[in-house]
Amino acid sequence: MKRVATARILIVDDDPVVSGMLGASLAAAGHTISEVNSGEAAMRALLGPQAQDLPDIVFLDIEMWDGIDGFEVCRRIKANAATCEIAVIFLTGKSEPAYEQLGFAIGAVDYISKPISAPIVLARVRTHLMLRTTAKMLDERNKHLELEVERRTEEVARNLEELRVSQEVTMIALASLAETRDNETGNHLYRTQHYVLALANQLRRHARFAAQLDDAVVDRLFKAAPLHDIGKVGIPDRILLKPGGLDPQEFEVMKTHTTIGRDAIEKAQRHAGVRVPLLETAMEIALSHQEKWDGSGYPQGLVGEAIPLSARLMAVADVYDALISRRVYKDAMSHAQAREIIAKGRGHHFDPDIVDAFLALEVDFQNVTLRFEDQDEAVVLLDVRRRLALCDAASD
Repeated sequence: MKRVATARILIVDDDPVVSGMLGASLAAAGHTISEVNSGEAAMRALLGPQAQDLPDIVFLDIEMWDGIDGFEVCRRIKANAATCEIAVIFLTGKSEPAYEQLGFAIGAVDYISKPISAPIVLARVRTHLMLRTTAKMLDERNKHLELEVERRTEEVARNLEELRVSQEVTMIALASLAETRDNETGNHLYRTQHYVLALANQLRRHARFAAQLDDAVVDRLFKAAPLHDIGKVGIPDRILLKPGGLDPQEFEVMKTHTTIGRDAIEKAQRHAGVRVPLLETAMEIALSHQEKWDGSGYPQGLVGEAIPLSARLMAVADVYDALISRRVYKDAMSHAQAREIIAKGRGHHFDPDIVDAFLALEVDFQNVTLRFEDQDEAVVLLDVRRRLALCDAASD
């Protein structure tokens, strides 16, 4: 910014000798001078219809023969948005401290006693011009910083949104790897994901869960849910794709999909080198979603609240969707049949309060089921390929 070396100055004094001498000194220093001899004339020059090229500084006599005094002129200057930034310097023959105190109190920046000393006046003007220039520079710097903060904030918001989309696509795409080897459809992932979201939001109003389910936790639950069966990529096809029931030995192998999934996600976490809350939630779900409230589940036989909340939510969502879905080894059940089984599992298979939330959300669960109905195999395969392609694009 160009430094202001000279100023437009208005002198308001009813003594023509004082205003003449002051004006001559200031003009000799390169300043542009205008003079009026009353408070009313000063207000017309500053606020009247013909006002233009407002001054940078007003030298203002306090006592004038006619009309309003300098104090009132100063008050009006400072009260108007168009003139409030003008620097007011009082000129007076009165040296009482009370006058000076009042002058500063109503907005003056300086106070010069008569008789006027030209060198002192010029030094005061230089000081105020320097202060004015510095203030303008700081104001422009602050505006620039505000714009930069706004730009950076918008950039961070865009990056966070891109990260959010990338996380969701990545989670679905990774889970789709397991799908390509399983009898479940891609929509199973979407359905269970939205079941978990509905349950979590319902339980946020419950005293037992409210402190655990803030916005960030619910968002992680939603994103991590599709990875609940990622460990199935490690199960042999002869077991994973078997059309009938599994024998005890095969079932033991199938049960390892929980630890396989947890170990794979844990490896990704170690590779990241930092704690990633989303991956930790995904590990909980992958490892513990087959645990049961009464301790009869696997792989650790956890009981009650020892089972992570994320896994307890996933258990209800996963079992419900398995019941209502057709598989090569079974027909689909109706919602009413699945509802009855979930209700009977209250306090045995499932957390009682989560079952109660499920029962309160029957319509929501049915709406999710309709929204993400299973498609035929060709469409499913196309959908999986599309999501994997999205994942590749997001990582480029």
